[in-house]
Amino acid sequence: MAVSDDELMQMAQEELAAACALPLSDILKITPWGDSFMGFAPSGREVEVERRYLWAQAPQGDVSVEVEVRDPVARTGAEAQRTLSR
Repeated sequence: MAVSDDELMQMAQEELAAACALPLSDILKITPWGDSFMGFAPSGREVEVERRYLWAQAPQGDVSVEVEVRDPVARTGAEAQRTLSR
């Protein structure tokens, strides 16, 4: 059984909140950067989570924080994004 679209979106939003909880000064030190890891949805299904910290504008400008949560079996996913201003 696949992870529901609602569950994927909820996870993406929760992971985005965690990704944005870092102090902006720390985020600026690691931008551009990204990673991915395997985790578990609340339903117990395995999902892949990818976080990206990218320049939203020219380097040293605003930072785009993006999180994507994917169900590798069903090949579906959800993405959440927020731009952090300096």
